[in-house]
Amino acid sequence: MLKGEWRDAFPADSLRPRPCGGIPVRSSLALMPDEKKNDTAASRMMRNAGKLSVLTMISRVLGLVREMTKAALLGTGPLSDAFAVSFVIPNFMRRLFAEGSVTVAFIPTFKGYLHANDEKATNEFLSATLTVLTVLVGCVVALGIALAPWIVRAFGSDPAETTVLTRIMFPFLALVSVAALLQGILNSIGVFTPSGIAPILFNVCFIGVPWLIGGLAGNPARAMAVAVVVGGVAQAVCQLPAVLRTGYRFGFMPLGKAFRNPGMRKVMSLVAPTIVGMAAYQINDIVSTALASRAGTGVASSLQYSLRLQELILGVFAVATSTVLLPELADAARKLDWDTFSERLGHAMESMVLATIPVAVFSMITGRDIVTLLFKAREFGDESVRMTASVFFWHQTGLLFIAMNRVIAPAFYARSDTKTPTYAGIISFIVNILVALLLVGLLKGPGIAIALSVASLANTAMLSWALLRSGMHGLKSAFGKTLGYSGKILLYSLVGAAPILLIRPLFLSAFSASRSRLIYAGMPFLAETIVFLALMAGILFLTKDPVAASIVRAFARRKKRK
Repeated sequence: MLKGEWRDAFPADSLRPRPCGGIPVRSSLALMPDEKKNDTAASRMMRNAGKLSVLTMISRVLGLVREMTKAALLGTGPLSDAFAVSFVIPNFMRRLFAEGSVTVAFIPTFKGYLHANDEKATNEFLSATLTVLTVLVGCVVALGIALAPWIVRAFGSDPAETTVLTRIMFPFLALVSVAALLQGILNSIGVFTPSGIAPILFNVCFIGVPWLIGGLAGNPARAMAVAVVVGGVAQAVCQLPAVLRTGYRFGFMPLGKAFRNPGMRKVMSLVAPTIVGMAAYQINDIVSTALASRAGTGVASSLQYSLRLQELILGVFAVATSTVLLPELADAARKLDWDTFSERLGHAMESMVLATIPVAVFSMITGRDIVTLLFKAREFGDESVRMTASVFFWHQTGLLFIAMNRVIAPAFYARSDTKTPTYAGIISFIVNILVALLLVGLLKGPGIAIALSVASLANTAMLSWALLRSGMHGLKSAFGKTLGYSGKILLYSLVGAAPILLIRPLFLSAFSASRSRLIYAGMPFLAETIVFLALMAGILFLTKDPVAASIVRAFARRKKRK
């Protein structure tokens, strides 16, 4: 196991998995007896989230470099639209089979095997999961490649080029599905570092491969498609050594036996409704892209650039927190410790509020500077900046709701309830499509962005309502505190942003004479960022904000331990 990972993996009184390969697992109490006794589950969760946040932040920064590379080579022209459309299709399937349904169905089931401490049954379950996943995903990849010409006809971009790109990238689904299974194993036992490194390697491949093979691929879009597949290989391979070090030994088994495995049957029963819900949610992307590609050249590309910026912001903390939260909630649910369940969920929701509302307010003010600074180069000109910045503004209005969905959904998955998020996903999909159809003709890209934000709000409201209806002890208080805290942080953010609106014209005019975007866009953005961060930090300090203080304490304890 990676050094230090087992140390934070389990509380003192939890049951730990027994590796099958004879590798000893060190007791967490033996490692740090006094500290473990005094440590709290919430602090441990925050530290794990913090470690993963650092890796995710690196990945998101590299993701920005990836998008900057794509923007410079493709801009927002027809070739860029073709790549955006072709990547949406296998990416949609990836979220169904990999990061979405497999993860949320696999982790709670695998946790049951860890608590049972039966090595043979655990290995058989893992073998069954690998076998079924490989066969199903392999069939989908083969069908996707064969049917690509018919699939891409629903979109308005160049069908010939989009078909080629789609066929190149479809194998990415199989690779990333295996990577998701390995991630599920590691996350279940409290190991998050390899899973954080995997997307970093993907982005490195996406950035480097197009420059290495650009002259051989025919055009930059095809070089990027190859890079996607290479990145998928890297995501799977980098996690395999850590899984092998756990001692679990699994492989392929007869397909019939795999489907008869009781754990596999439970996973399938959980996956089935999850796929429906995830499909409804992810079809939002496909339908939105189809509407955008028909709304005009560059609209689909501007939406994708904006979404990548949004994913960067979410990835700094939201993705990491939700990844760590699911195993924590699954443990509390298995012990029927609903007070702990509600406490951890409430703490995670308040952390999301603190992480997203100030960023959303600030980025809505400085969005044009952000887009100019990151993307304006070569094929990405002033019109591309205008289109992407206008979409980004409206995407940011839904940032909090998307982050909250990623925190609240694990509360259902931890209790093996995949039906409720499914219903919420279907309804939010309907809301998204109706609003998009209503606004796309009038507003084009911004209309589609507004639709996504409205749908995310609807999804958050439905999930919250359903969770409160469960009557679980402590939930009403947790949601009430989160709602009140949201209003307070929104007020703080508006107070911190007000001076930015006043001094922004001065910053822009001071550097407008420069021809370098690092100067005329970067320097005003840097100055505005410093002012806003200083004001927000001062407000949080003066008001003695408890959530900010708990985050600082969690990282301070980790630093002290080191």
